[in-house]
Amino acid sequence: MAVFNFSIHTASFCLIALFLILFSNPILILSSGTLDTTPTHTTATTNPNFFDSQISLYGDAALVDGGSSISLTSSSVSSYGMVMYEKPLKFLESNPRNGVSFTAHFSFSISGDKGDGIVFLIAPKDLASKFPGKDKFGITRDVRFFGVEFDTSMDGNVGDSNVNHVGIVVNNLASSSIVNVSGANLVLNSGKKLQSWIDYDASSKRIEVRLSELGTARPYDPLLGYSVDLGQLWKDEEVFVGISSSSGNSKQKSNLYSGRFVVRDVPSSLHSQPIDPSSIKEADQSSKRDGEQKNSFCPLSILAGLIFTTGCGALAAFVVLFLWVVFVDRHRIIPAEPDFKYENINVVVEKDMDDAKNLLNGNA
Repeated sequence: MAVFNFSIHTASFCLIALFLILFSNPILILSSGTLDTTPTHTTATTNPNFFDSQISLYGDAALVDGGSSISLTSSSVSSYGMVMYEKPLKFLESNPRNGVSFTAHFSFSISGDKGDGIVFLIAPKDLASKFPGKDKFGITRDVRFFGVEFDTSMDGNVGDSNVNHVGIVVNNLASSSIVNVSGANLVLNSGKKLQSWIDYDASSKRIEVRLSELGTARPYDPLLGYSVDLGQLWKDEEVFVGISSSSGNSKQKSNLYSGRFVVRDVPSSLHSQPIDPSSIKEADQSSKRDGEQKNSFCPLSILAGLIFTTGCGALAAFVVLFLWVVFVDRHRIIPAEPDFKYENINVVVEKDMDDAKNLLNGNA
């Protein structure tokens, strides 16, 4: 006779299903209240509210498309245009040990003509009063500035090596460092919308430039890195940040679609421990990279790990029990109890052996 307990199977099945659900994502269930939804990477999007009263336009620069973008150059030959933030910046405040770092992120496009492209620049206020000059990007040669150029022309007089490069320029139009953008499978004057991140770290005194198509993730490795001490270059002088463009001898059009400039102070305690330039991530404090989040201590994750381990052990035990009940216990035959009863047996004991013999002889 086989015995099979259906309730045991049902309970085992339910417990196994429960642990499978926990197994699928235990950390998410336990930490859903503090789940960090900060994006891994930052990408630029058109922001109609970005171009407001905090910036000034110079030369041929003008708001277009209902104020959602800026046309830096017009469709005419030798056009110059610049956009500049009105809020000044000091790289060294009262305490020279406290440097200022920044992150700039903007999106732009350059048409297919071979003009000068665009340049991200940091310069004193007198640049605006002298703009536009007749030199490249509308900048006169007597103006001190620091810039990151996205150049689509080749001028051997300023060290250009090709018509598709990103370069660093310091106090003159000659490039101090150049990288060919073609190596990143990008063309500056393709007419496509591109985006760039420019990060400066005051503790390591290094600037890094990243470039990608709009809508793609921020590249982990920089396209160009350059060592420069902007604090030593500008000291406590007030400078301004802007983006300038010139079409050169062409009708090249350059447009700016979005932008962000974030400044952060570097604590003096960090100066004794410089940051490794190769490990510099995105500098915006409001959008930290996931690498920093992974290194943070989270007691809830440890608790979730312990519960997960315990659950796995319990799940294994229930699986063994379930298999035992299905394949072993159901075939076990319970032996039937034998039928028996009690009977009274009468035993006659004769007191006298002779009487017994006589009785036997008499019967015979």
